[in-house]
Amino acid sequence: MIFSDTTHLSLRNLREAKLRTTLTTLGVAIGIASLVSMVSLGVGLQEQTVGRFLKSGMFDSITVFSRQAGAGFNFQAARRRPRANSKSTGMSQPDKPSPPLDDAALKKISSLDRVKEVYPNLRVPLEVKFGDFSEFSAATGVPMSTRGEGVFQKIAFGSFFPNDTDDVCMVSLDFASRMTDKDPKDLVGKEVTLGYASGGNAQSVLNLLGGMSLQRVEKKFRIVGIVEREPGPNFAAGIFSAVMIPLRKAQQMGVYDFSTPQAFLRQLSQKPSYASLTVRVSRPQDTDDVEKKIKDLGFNAFSINDALQGAKRAFIILDIILGVIGSIALAVASLGIVNTMVMSILERTREIGVMKAIGGSEGDIRKIFLVESCIIGLMGGLIGIALGWVVGKTINFGANFYIQRQGGTPGQLFFIPWWLVACGVGFSILVSLIAGSYPAARAARVDPIKALRHD
Repeated sequence: MIFSDTTHLSLRNLREAKLRTTLTTLGVAIGIASLVSMVSLGVGLQEQTVGRFLKSGMFDSITVFSRQAGAGFNFQAARRRPRANSKSTGMSQPDKPSPPLDDAALKKISSLDRVKEVYPNLRVPLEVKFGDFSEFSAATGVPMSTRGEGVFQKIAFGSFFPNDTDDVCMVSLDFASRMTDKDPKDLVGKEVTLGYASGGNAQSVLNLLGGMSLQRVEKKFRIVGIVEREPGPNFAAGIFSAVMIPLRKAQQMGVYDFSTPQAFLRQLSQKPSYASLTVRVSRPQDTDDVEKKIKDLGFNAFSINDALQGAKRAFIILDIILGVIGSIALAVASLGIVNTMVMSILERTREIGVMKAIGGSEGDIRKIFLVESCIIGLMGGLIGIALGWVVGKTINFGANFYIQRQGGTPGQLFFIPWWLVACGVGFSILVSLIAGSYPAARAARVDPIKALRHD
């Protein structure tokens, strides 16, 4: 018996018992809807947390310090490391000096495999003037690659930098509110005066130790955007400040990092170097390998990629638990499939005997009942996916309505990716085939002589 004939007979048999088939299919659909809703909730929660962190760039970023700069920052383990001395080795072995974190180091780190981008973290004090307003603050250099990431995913008013060569800046919403008594959004397009210390020549106003010269420079910058930092950790938090200018523009301005006394002394004692660098890797999975290579170069480096792995494991466990809970309804539905198929055998015993009498094999009989089970599973899976989507959207709408009423930020609590749709339908068919295997085997073993005598 060819497959098309088997399918035709199966569909005919299902149509002859419409009510029973409909109820059984509906049971499978409810089971799949329960399973999909539970798993989509776990996926949605994961997307709201881990997915948001991934988009912020937190887990594909590495912060790099020179060992002199990092010793007082957060590397107590290195400080406690025992030094080799004459008592232990018989000779003095001083620590290898750490290379400076300058442009040469930046270029060396950029050449590492799987490194997407490297840029210095520039944070420079300055004076901001706007009309009668004057306040000392700090400006950070923001790379153009952060457009649409972290706190820059959404600009409250205005837009991100159009390029990295114009004299433009962005300011925080809090700082903009202090600059004017009017609506802060009116500052977009206005010019502010930034006064900062810049590297000069021998005839500059101020000559300091080590041949480094500084001069005060005042320059007008046009405000192109006002940024409101959202709560919660994100990658761009390190480059969010009262005033933000393009990184390339900050480097062209020749500004020095005087954000800390250590940074100031570093500029006096040696040629200008950076307090820290940010390294962006191609994928979060590459963070550990790149971090190790950076440490091998003699620098201190750290990232928070381990926190991502822990969060992923937690959500995998949550998805498994929710999937098991959702599968209970599908297990109950599978009993309905067994009942439907067994009842079908009892009603069609004589028909089975006729098919065997005219040459039908046990395999053909078994195949007919398995195809019927498969059709029920397929229809139930598709209806269940649609039902789960409707239930998720309804609950998500109600939850977001409540969250907004409480002053929170709405989000997508239920998320159904394509793989969940495919797995839902496939699992439904698999469960239906397993549930129909016993009735199919029972039908195949029917004695044709007894079946023909069956009323």
